[in-house]
Amino acid sequence: MKTKPVALIIGTGIGGLSCAAALKKVGWSVRLFEKADSMRATGSGLSVMSNASAAMKKLLDIDLGLEHYGAEIRNFEIRHKSGFLLKRLPFQEIAEEQGSPSVCISRQQLQTALLDNLGEVDIRHAKRFASYDETDDAVHVTFEDGSKASGDILVGADGYYSAVRDAMGIPSQVQEAGYICWLALVKYDHPQITPGYVVHYWGKGKRIGIIDIGGGWVYWWGTANMSNQEAVGWSGTSADVAKVYEGWPTIVSDIIHATPNEAIITVDAKDRSFPATWSKGRATLLGDAAHPMLTSLGQGAGLSIEDSAVLGHVLSTSTDHQAALRRYESIRQPRAKAIVDASRALSDVEQYDQFLPRLKRDVGMLLAPAKTMRERLQASMLFDDFAVHAQ
Repeated sequence: MKTKPVALIIGTGIGGLSCAAALKKVGWSVRLFEKADSMRATGSGLSVMSNASAAMKKLLDIDLGLEHYGAEIRNFEIRHKSGFLLKRLPFQEIAEEQGSPSVCISRQQLQTALLDNLGEVDIRHAKRFASYDETDDAVHVTFEDGSKASGDILVGADGYYSAVRDAMGIPSQVQEAGYICWLALVKYDHPQITPGYVVHYWGKGKRIGIIDIGGGWVYWWGTANMSNQEAVGWSGTSADVAKVYEGWPTIVSDIIHATPNEAIITVDAKDRSFPATWSKGRATLLGDAAHPMLTSLGQGAGLSIEDSAVLGHVLSTSTDHQAALRRYESIRQPRAKAIVDASRALSDVEQYDQFLPRLKRDVGMLLAPAKTMRERLQASMLFDDFAVHAQ
């Protein structure tokens, strides 16, 4: 009886679990290793745009069913800080065209959805990656506790501070964005927050988003320009955050004040320089370990899932694992870089604090033709499986 090939996956975040689901689907044995002593998901939310579910469905016939765990986007608005509506974006229409929903969801629920899809799987906790080496027919990982594991390939899905990336000798420099992000989940009821509702308010060097994630829960995030050093050292309360948005629509202050201080997560906004390569020999990178990005396009989770679908696809079509990893990289890098660059460019525009650039931004959004807005969104939200099969 032929033995299944084995993938060693470092990290059990969105990328690691998605990768495990994809490789398990195509007949691989997967072993996941997590440095924490249990499965954890921070108390915030995110979006999984339609391209992610479409990639899994089209390439691997995996239906993630995320709409059963979160809230499908039905109404996405961009508003001025005064409350004036600048634009409704056609997220739902694009998702329906692709046949896969765009979903806003808590990290906890997304983790649950991926684990439900995975079923029985080998996950080892308290395993902090230390190093790896290769032989002619295998890759061997050593953990900080001295234990070892061997497999056919190694996947670094261990996030922004990837130890696997460092061990591979792939340089990736921190790029600070110059603003703070506040993230929170709160149980909150408001007539403006209808099922599948998303609104982003834009102001002077600051933004805030309010998002339905289902079950009466709302995910909100806010940003404000400051140095990354100030952001790292920021310590305040929900009342302090609310002061940042003084004079904005009452829903903004109401939802912030309704949030317990301990429920607010603070991070400094940053991404990394885009690596020239993700793969070496039997090792490769996936998700934030390969291409961390700013959040403006809401595609961090989606690209991790896309990566996983493509990796599963190429490994199912070749017995030469190293060649498959190189093909995976060649397929994924152009799209990932385009979205990373677009996310940073949009972030810069959204965080404008000078009057004239802000005026141009807001008027441009107000007057942009529907066709133009649709084309811009489609660039990231439509997954092209034909391009994958062509390579």
